[in-house]
Amino acid sequence: MAGASLGARFYRQIKRHPGIIPMIGLICLGMGSAALYLLRLALRSPDVCWDRKNNPEPWNRLSPNDQYKVPLDGSRVALHPLISWSWHPQLPY
Repeated sequence: MAGASLGARFYRQIKRHPGIIPMIGLICLGMGSAALYLLRLALRSPDVCWDRKNNPEPWNRLSPNDQYKVPLDGSRVALHPLISWSWHPQLPY
């Protein structure tokens, strides 16, 4: 057992307990999905700037049809009816 590699021990565990195969598959699926989501956020988001020298302000090249994260007309964002600010003595605005 001391000389067995990690892959050999993993294979023996799967052979002894075949019920963990779906769990391993779901864990791999979740990790892969999270990695792809982070990659999408890093490459497609206007908030991330990888090239500061040639494009120091990437948010300026957005067209008026692009979706922004904040309202630009100065209006307040409508709160969800279940969210209450009653615990806070003053609204954050």
